[in-house]
Amino acid sequence: MQTDRRKELKHLLDEGSFFKIICGAGNEDPEEVKRLSIIYTLAGAKGIDISANPEIVLSCVEGVNYAFKISKSMGIDIGIRPFITVSVGMPGDHHVRKAIIDKSTCISCDLCIPVCPTDAIPDSFEIIKEKCIGCGFCSAVCPRSDVIDYFHDEKNLASILPVCINNGAESIELHAGVADSEIIQREWELICKVNSENLNSMCLDRLHLSNYLLEERILMAKKVANGELIIQADGYPMSGGEDDFNTTLQAIATADVIHKKFNKKLNKITKKYYYTKESGVYILLSGGTNSLTAILAKQTDVKFGGISVGTFARKVIQNLIHSDDFYEKEIIKSAHLIARKLVQSNINS
Repeated sequence: MQTDRRKELKHLLDEGSFFKIICGAGNEDPEEVKRLSIIYTLAGAKGIDISANPEIVLSCVEGVNYAFKISKSMGIDIGIRPFITVSVGMPGDHHVRKAIIDKSTCISCDLCIPVCPTDAIPDSFEIIKEKCIGCGFCSAVCPRSDVIDYFHDEKNLASILPVCINNGAESIELHAGVADSEIIQREWELICKVNSENLNSMCLDRLHLSNYLLEERILMAKKVANGELIIQADGYPMSGGEDDFNTTLQAIATADVIHKKFNKKLNKITKKYYYTKESGVYILLSGGTNSLTAILAKQTDVKFGGISVGTFARKVIQNLIHSDDFYEKEIIKSAHLIARKLVQSNINS
């Protein structure tokens, strides 16, 4: 990322107009990632979050380029080119795990097949690894506890990340919602070293961290990143299937906790918090995000640099994305209009 690109990203975050589509840290289906990148680039998303896989980065770039190629004929001015983020995670973080089905204990009840959001479970029950995003929906509906297990999709970050950057990624996000702070620090130091000129991000939730440990981890991350970083406040990871206020509530609450430590001060007279002039950290809302996230954030006075939407953003255009006729202009136009409505509802226009 050149200096001007870094300034562009910071400007979007300062305005609260950074919308990021999460294709899935475990989604390694190149054609699906390409199609999602096409639609959400046309829709005005300024961030695309993908797997830390060099091939997937190229697919994403191809999708972005295709969107720019057809945008003029569709009467769309895309403006700023989306920033591509690659996501990595530690063992224990479900964003980078893969499901596996033990067919010797499976009773073939088929309950897991329709709940899989990425069609990673065929009739043979052999998990399609490239499509699995580790969401846990399959194990949640399975009537037996000994059928579905998960394994960590291990990657050599030191060798893979530089290739991802060379292929077009501009930011790296570390999913760090696990208990082991020591290993998180080591991996974060590696990321900041590999991608030192860019603005990197850390995704944190409160499933395994108390508010105190959450704050301590951000303090460490700020120090390593020389004070500038993005924190993705992951309220309830991978839970954005429904479009209601309750689903997105935890994303707002997690961001509020972070604000009160890093971006707000307490007025000792009025006993009320107020926002400081400079942001201590940039915050993206995530985890259960949907079309109502920005509305709830504004109602509760929780500021945001941007909003990251994964499950819900993929769900609303799922049928069009998987269409055999996807590249027909009318299909792309229909998907773009649905995606644009979601983007527009989640940015400060």
